Amino acid sequence: MRRSFSTPQVDGNFAMSTPAPAFHRAIARSGRALTGIVRTPGDKSISHRSIIFGALAEGVTTISGLLEGADIMSTIGAMRAFDARVERRDVGVWEVTGTPTPVSPGVPVDCGNSGTGVRLVMGAVSAYPVTATFTGDASLTSRPMRRILDPLRRMGVTATSTADGRLPATITSNGRLSPLDYHSPRASAQVKSAILLAGLGATGTTTVHEPERSRDHTENMLRAFGISIKVDGLSVSVTGPAKLRAAHVHVPGDPSSAAFPMVAALITPGSDVIIENIMMNPTRTGLFETLTEMGAELRKFNFRISGGETVADIRVRHSELRGVTVPPERAPSMIDEYPVLAVASACAKGETVMNGIHELRVKESDRIAATASLLRCNGVEVRERDDGMTITGMKTVPGGGHVVIRHDHRIAMSALVLGLNARATVSIDDASMIATSFPNFFRVMQALGADMAAS
Repeated sequence: MRRSFSTPQVDGNFAMSTPAPAFHRAIARSGRALTGIVRTPGDKSISHRSIIFGALAEGVTTISGLLEGADIMSTIGAMRAFDARVERRDVGVWEVTGTPTPVSPGVPVDCGNSGTGVRLVMGAVSAYPVTATFTGDASLTSRPMRRILDPLRRMGVTATSTADGRLPATITSNGRLSPLDYHSPRASAQVKSAILLAGLGATGTTTVHEPERSRDHTENMLRAFGISIKVDGLSVSVTGPAKLRAAHVHVPGDPSSAAFPMVAALITPGSDVIIENIMMNPTRTGLFETLTEMGAELRKFNFRISGGETVADIRVRHSELRGVTVPPERAPSMIDEYPVLAVASACAKGETVMNGIHELRVKESDRIAATASLLRCNGVEVRERDDGMTITGMKTVPGGGHVVIRHDHRIAMSALVLGLNARATVSIDDASMIATSFPNFFRVMQALGADMAAS
């Protein structure tokens, strides 16, 4: 089957091997069918955790397949600030020499645009006697941090932030924390992870109870780093004090990044694409389930285990999609994919209803408002609500809109994918943010045949 594809394999993982150009505006327009075999970047969630865990572990951790995007570079810089040695050995191959006694940085720790990075690092270093101030870019400093700082305070961390609970924030810990039994008001892997990591420095058992299941990468990786984890339904516990031990981590492909060439193939007539090495963790596959309900032709094959996670290849063919109502309880397993799902919905027959996604209001941008704006300016009818939206699809969208991406990489890529099934060219104001999670996005999409370019 693979020999029927004439396009060479393209790997979208590595920014440092192919430096991102300095550009801003980008355009996409409809053209020929998409065909070929590609790999999308290493998973961002696992890449963050492998750097953070390795930096605090006893011994030397090796990582292969690391996403070398801007967010991960920020996390690498953050852990170096605590005196870990993090070194690049080859394309996507990194070596991390841990510092079981991290030092207090003398300057603020700049986490760039990464909400995952700053929240996990704040929780992880709270298990040690440190004082640190955290900051970030304009987008990150607008995002809420009380959801992390409040439970850390209950464990004995002294934490200050802006009056409305945002960055910059300073934490001081004596490294002897109290265990916490925490009932989280939301299903959030970032909140859960920060508390569990802080719990490694507590004497006793720390438990996080969630209303719904969130991503379990922290639980899986803690086990790989020698930590005993107890999972009981929607509750997860660690018992401290406990020390991380170095491990080898192989980072599988990111399903959130795979969503972009996947939806592009589904909405572009005649397309037939294989996306290799996609992580199939059930806490991350809500989009695949939703697209299948919409009539998408997705065939998963070549299942195997890589880095402790199930991965597979997926063959995607152009499909006639239909609108669906997305169950709110599915949101945690696809929270980052709603913008590109909205693009698929815009090209589907009938209405697609999305509810229970209020968390999108506090992502890199207000993603509900940003998604609705990108659709409206390209002629798509969308009704926005506080916790969701309803999209009325059409076979081909009018297009012609110029999308302000609001410092949000997923809005940028979603808008460009929409342009592949639009009657008029779609443009965005700033393509540079795409390097946050998908450094070689343009190279991958152009290799498949997409008429897409940045300038």
